[in-house]
Amino acid sequence: MAENSSELKRELGTLQAMMLGLGSIIGTGVFVSLGIGVDVAGNLVLPAIVCAAILAMCNGISSAQLAANHPVSGGTYEYGYRWLHPRLGFTAGWMFMFAKSASAATAALGLVGYSQQLSGVGSQYTLLIALITVLLLTAVTLSGIKRSSTVNSIIVSVTIVTLLAFIVAGIKHSQTTEFAPFQDLVGNWSKHPTQFFEAIALLFVAYTGYGRIATLGEEVVNPRRTIPKAIVTTLLASMFLYASVTFVALACVGPERFGTYATYSIAPLQLIATDFGSPSIVWAISIGAITAMLGVLLNLILGLSRVLLAMGRRKDVPGLMGNVHQASGVPREATITVALIISLLILIGDVRLTWSFSAFTVLIYYALTNLCAIRLSSEERLYPAWISYLGLSGCLFLACWINRPVLISGLILLGCAQLWFTASRRLSVAT
Repeated sequence: MAENSSELKRELGTLQAMMLGLGSIIGTGVFVSLGIGVDVAGNLVLPAIVCAAILAMCNGISSAQLAANHPVSGGTYEYGYRWLHPRLGFTAGWMFMFAKSASAATAALGLVGYSQQLSGVGSQYTLLIALITVLLLTAVTLSGIKRSSTVNSIIVSVTIVTLLAFIVAGIKHSQTTEFAPFQDLVGNWSKHPTQFFEAIALLFVAYTGYGRIATLGEEVVNPRRTIPKAIVTTLLASMFLYASVTFVALACVGPERFGTYATYSIAPLQLIATDFGSPSIVWAISIGAITAMLGVLLNLILGLSRVLLAMGRRKDVPGLMGNVHQASGVPREATITVALIISLLILIGDVRLTWSFSAFTVLIYYALTNLCAIRLSSEERLYPAWISYLGLSGCLFLACWINRPVLISGLILLGCAQLWFTASRRLSVAT
């Protein structure tokens, strides 16, 4: 039997797919980006969470329809080739690689931030520990999708239990405070609409882990039924946890203090938990954050390697990336390359910058996802077309509210994608 092929194995059921989605969502979003959102928009972050969830649901429905009709690895990269144009498909894959690599770097840095608060290890070791973590999780993903799924399920379960403990402890503590999470929301929105839209964009990224279910479509059993169900369930569960954690945190310390924690620390929820007066809760939230970031990193390495696999199959990147190791069923070369890209982004060392960059690139990616869903035929469509139109409009609108330096960097990245695509096509014709 040959050592390499190009086929993946279908081994994931609905529960496993949902847990992989939650593992990608319940991590950096709740432990890092919520604090960034509060720092940007204050208590407007609460309606921003809901608005971001609605947009994510529209995009999730579009992704579910596309994955159900074309259940292969690669997500919108493959959908763009099938329903739009090769150039747009390549652009989607390019933007996804950079968007989610930036998210993975944010998760690695966030993991180290929480572990340092817990262990007292000096900040001078942040980058080294983050790089070692990526190396170890890459080794896990190289062992096969089934084992990776089992590890992920354990990680997600621990994370959810610790978040529920934080919510219960926070509710008890909030009864002794005078903060009002919903105070003057309308007045704040009228004064700060720009910050509100930027917060929605930043929080939208926190939900997009559901896309991991679609990018793993080639490894899902009965994809037409499993993928839509897993995506919708994942989004509803994550919205409940995000809103609950944010409400409790705002009720306990208020938006200004929460935002300050997020500005000066990678571990804002851990600092809030210290106000509860219970060392066990501080330990619990720290352990939950660490396991959550591990889950996010694991799932991002899985999803990114599958997109790079698809790009390698089409020779949009070196064809070596399109190989699947026969024994493990894993795209080894693609997985190792993804780990290297994430490691380079970790060296930036700034969670706010990596997360903001991820926001712009992922909005462009999902705009293309919705555009693909709009092109579905009536036989292929599972849900009304207006949902995809709403998702497309929302993504393009929010992309304009990202802070200017990141917006300019994202536009440059888009230009680089077009240059790479043109050059690769001319090279393939020449050879």
